Amino acid sequence: MRALIEFIAGKLVDHPEQIAVTQQEDEENIILELRVAQEDLGKVIGKQGRTARAMRAVLAAANTGEGKRTRLEIVE
Repeated sequence: MRALIEFIAGKLVDHPEQIAVTQQEDEENIILELRVAQEDLGKVIGKQGRTARAMRAVLAAANTGEGKRTRLEIVE
């Protein structure tokens, strides 16, 4: 799932070399933190959060069903 977020974000931003995705897990959740360059932050979030919401929907659809909920956090 980490590679999926890196791929999607890489197609959206002007500086794909500055993309960093970290993954944290606990017993119920898988949390993916996406970091991009400051000037690309708006492109990843999108108008009214539509792009971020779409990325979260794709992530939920790609969930492998391990019984864990997947969350995407976009960090400045």
